[in-house]
Amino acid sequence: MTGAASLEDLLRELAPQALGALIRRHGDFADAEDAVQEALIAAATTWPASGRPDHPLGWLIRVASRRLANAYRSDDARRRREALAASWSAASPEPPSGRDDTLILMFMCCHPSLTPALAIPLTLRAVGGLTTREIAAAFLVPEATMGQRISRAKARIKASGERFALPSPGQRPERLRLVLHVLYLLFNEGYTGSSGPDLARADLSGEAIRLARAIHAAMPEDPEVAGLLALMLLTDARRPARSGAGGELIPLAEQDRSRWDRGLIREGTGLITGALRRGNVGEYQVQAAIAALHDQAGRQADTDWPQILALYARLESMTGNPMVRLNRAVAAAMTSGPQAGLALLDGLGERLGDHHRLHSVRAHLLEQAGDRGNAIAEFRAAAARTTNLREQQYLTTQAARLAAGPGRPAGP
Repeated sequence: MTGAASLEDLLRELAPQALGALIRRHGDFADAEDAVQEALIAAATTWPASGRPDHPLGWLIRVASRRLANAYRSDDARRRREALAASWSAASPEPPSGRDDTLILMFMCCHPSLTPALAIPLTLRAVGGLTTREIAAAFLVPEATMGQRISRAKARIKASGERFALPSPGQRPERLRLVLHVLYLLFNEGYTGSSGPDLARADLSGEAIRLARAIHAAMPEDPEVAGLLALMLLTDARRPARSGAGGELIPLAEQDRSRWDRGLIREGTGLITGALRRGNVGEYQVQAAIAALHDQAGRQADTDWPQILALYARLESMTGNPMVRLNRAVAAAMTSGPQAGLALLDGLGERLGDHHRLHSVRAHLLEQAGDRGNAIAEFRAAAARTTNLREQQYLTTQAARLAAGPGRPAGP
């Protein structure tokens, strides 16, 4: 591997392995994680000039162990541990254990005591190998603020007394559900940023895919793990056609489908097909099946909307999620006309509040129904409520287009 990108990939791959080795050896998640971060920064700054060591993982473990030892030495309250610290820094690094430390770390970072706002940054730092500055930049908050969030997350894990081991068989399904939910949120934030000047953050969605692949490699028989990975791949396959040369949003109906990544579509379709055959169907598998139907349509007109509508109905019965009802309304409109979709939106504001997507979908359906004035008002309301600049520009443009006079109706 050569170049900055390959070095970054290597460090992200080695980060959880080095952290796992330190936690197994020294026991403290927070201190070990800080030491590994310092070792990763040292590697990123010294390896390009001095050359990559023959055993990169051993180098990281050794440097992190020394940083951890120095931290203990500098703490007056821990002077009694100096002898132990000296043995840590002098000893040769342990060889990789062969255990799946990445999976254990993800379970720890998605501890039930953590909210997603804490679990996602901790996962990116501990498992993804990102620095606090990189994570802060991704979420558009000051580095100090993100540092505080990560510190709170580590403090809660320490207070929980969590052992460095996979959860017990009885706890594992619920804990796995939390891990998958965190990765799902991370991917969504990367695919459409909740705020900021860019439509998407490919680094965040790419990291979610990488971590989902790691879980799938460790748990290849779990259908929901396969379903989530399939959903990410099938969705990310459309990314090249999702924005124009100037970064503007291009809706699904108007995308150049020849630019979709056919390799990702084949991989994702294969994963979801295999997962559904196992018979234990969960919500990520249903979402992946919907994504596959979109990706397999050569044109918008070829989309199997009745099947998508049926799948959204099943997904809503499984989750009760109002966002699913919103998507179901779009499918209903494409199957039976805009009035069918608008009927499904009735009362949804009580559950979604003043969410910009509710206004956006209603605007599209009102336009299809020929209600230009109310469609303009809804597009403007949606634009006023989104904090993603690219979505805001798209919605404002739609309102201006309708206000300018008759034109081609746009699909939702």
